[in-house]
Amino acid sequence: MHSPLAMSRRLPPLSALRAFEAAARHLSFTRAAAELGVTQAAISHQVKLLEDQLGQPLFRRLTRRLLLTDAGQTLWPGVRDGFDRLAEAVQKVQSNRDGGVLTLSLTVSFAARWLVPRLGHFLKAHPEIDVKLTTTDRMVDFTREDVDAAIRHGAGDWPGLESWRVLSPAYTALVNPKLLRDVKLEQPGDLQRLPLLVESDDNVSWRTWFQKAGRAWRPNGRLIEFDTTQMAVQAATEGLGVALGPPEYFYDELESGRLIQPFEISVTTDEAFFLVCPQGRAEEPKIKAFRDWILAEAARSEAEKTNAPRTRPRARGAA
Repeated sequence: MHSPLAMSRRLPPLSALRAFEAAARHLSFTRAAAELGVTQAAISHQVKLLEDQLGQPLFRRLTRRLLLTDAGQTLWPGVRDGFDRLAEAVQKVQSNRDGGVLTLSLTVSFAARWLVPRLGHFLKAHPEIDVKLTTTDRMVDFTREDVDAAIRHGAGDWPGLESWRVLSPAYTALVNPKLLRDVKLEQPGDLQRLPLLVESDDNVSWRTWFQKAGRAWRPNGRLIEFDTTQMAVQAATEGLGVALGPPEYFYDELESGRLIQPFEISVTTDEAFFLVCPQGRAEEPKIKAFRDWILAEAARSEAEKTNAPRTRPRARGAA
């Protein structure tokens, strides 16, 4: 809420206030002129304009120095603080233009499993940009929330937003090899004898996986539901069953042997992960820098799939 003083604000010319502030700080028209890059006469003229407008002298002009009058001493702290705040605000705007804080909204699984392990490369390449991550499974409202960009999962078409495809994950079976010690695993259909770990309302993914494997969907083991892929695969790591997940999310588990991929079969969906931002903001330096980096990083990740750790035994009958 604006104060009555702010609503009826009438200030002297900024040039006159600036000349006064410099002269009051240095107690010298000569040094003030040197700082501002003008002549001593120009400083004197601006100060005289300010004094005329205020109706009282601001300086006592002695032979070799200046002294502030009572009016000058009253005025100077406010003018000084005002210019300090103005300079701070300008610096903040310039910082936000060239760098500043980039606030991103994304899901916990994408943040923890894909972005955070790679984020150090971005921060090293762009020390002028600080990153703030906010995790949520809902769609952020850019008109109401202080968010610059987001990672969304979907078809890539959101009104009012620009979008760039980052990842199209392929889901494959992942299991702790200890769970297979007493299981004769000869073909993909044999997995249905094990507990299948699924996301809530997402059983169709397993159905699609078995259909692609050329096997009917006839699970005779348990179906255990989880809220997220990350939770399901974590349960698989603990030996509770077989989960579907994108291998690039669980590189460390595959490399260490805590998980294996028993078959090469993988399924994709029509949806993918997209970087999105409001229309008209795509070329802001901090957003553009992150967009260029994440698209390049995603392309590198796709290329690395062919060199992924082969920690899975080749099962007989594997596709």
